[in-house]
Amino acid sequence: MNALDRFMREPRGSFFLLGPRGTGKSTWLQQRFADALWVNLLEPDIHRRLLAHPERLSELLQGCIHTRTVVIDEVQRVPELLSVVHQFIERKDGWRFILTGSSARKLKRSGVDLLAGRAVTSYCHSFMAAELGPHFQLEEALRLGTLPLVLAAQEPEATLAGYVMLYIREEIMAEGLIRDIGGFARFLEAISFSHGSLLNITEVSRECEVSRKTVEGYVSVLEDMLLGKRIPVFSRRAKRTLIKQSKFYFADCGVFRSLRPRGALDRPDEIEGMALEGLVYQHLQAWADYAPGAHQIYFWRTPGGTEVDFVIYGEREFCALEVKNSRRVNRQDLHALKAFRVDYPGSTQVLLYRGSERLVIDDIACLPCDEFLRTLTPNLPIVAPASQIMI
Repeated sequence: MNALDRFMREPRGSFFLLGPRGTGKSTWLQQRFADALWVNLLEPDIHRRLLAHPERLSELLQGCIHTRTVVIDEVQRVPELLSVVHQFIERKDGWRFILTGSSARKLKRSGVDLLAGRAVTSYCHSFMAAELGPHFQLEEALRLGTLPLVLAAQEPEATLAGYVMLYIREEIMAEGLIRDIGGFARFLEAISFSHGSLLNITEVSRECEVSRKTVEGYVSVLEDMLLGKRIPVFSRRAKRTLIKQSKFYFADCGVFRSLRPRGALDRPDEIEGMALEGLVYQHLQAWADYAPGAHQIYFWRTPGGTEVDFVIYGEREFCALEVKNSRRVNRQDLHALKAFRVDYPGSTQVLLYRGSERLVIDDIACLPCDEFLRTLTPNLPIVAPASQIMI
């Protein structure tokens, strides 16, 4: 696969570029900053020298005469370098730093706050379908996800299978974040059943045989490593009682598929349905991070179980989306969206399904999921209102 155009926006000045391993951060930066001074902390020799003596970065910069743009790859591996970066930015003599990271934990402690107001934060996600263009195939995406590292591999299944273990070995174990690796491995399997569902910490704790407090720490580690995220319930100006639990999603549906155990009692359509919802989630999260303006992703659920899968709320959008892994739309499928519309008449409601026809039922747009993903781009609204849908 040749290099593809990405939707990430390049901020002015210095910036952090955060994203999970394998999302293409370095590739994108190499295309845009080919002449920059590169400091790759994944290279053992460079990592060792700068870890022992962070001040050597200052010597390296002062000896650089061909550029004033510096890329520090995986900066969380030596967060002490951020003090040097801060000093050079404060000089206001033209230095620009692009700092990549696949772990937010150390940067939260020592980096982002230090450079607050001096370096904005951008995010890099798995490929969106519109970035892949004709290379995007829905069935393949549901099976493998859309991580660039996986899709570019000669053996994508094997690469995906080893992806999480790579994280555990090079990030979690190396940083000493987890003491009980066996317990964490059981946790990963247990939480795969929570992908796209309400996160019940007590139930996960029981399944993986570790304490509730430990599970809460494990979930935080996944979020800090940018491998997963909890999304809250949408409760702005709520007109009825809503639940308070969060839902959980892995950052890429391929990671979910690689962790989710399969057995004789598992229904393939159930697992594929969770993968489909996760694929839509990762596209919406990428859209929210790439699009102009600030947007957040929520879900909506009443104590009685009426649930809308996603609510996108922000400067440009107020949209409720329901995802159905079915070839046909039944009016009952629209029940939750109609309930949401009663409470929020100013919102747009959309149902995504596995069929091939664009439909408008009871003023709700029902769109083929494949088409929706292929046309979702950060420079356009998520979807037109039902009145503008061309059938």
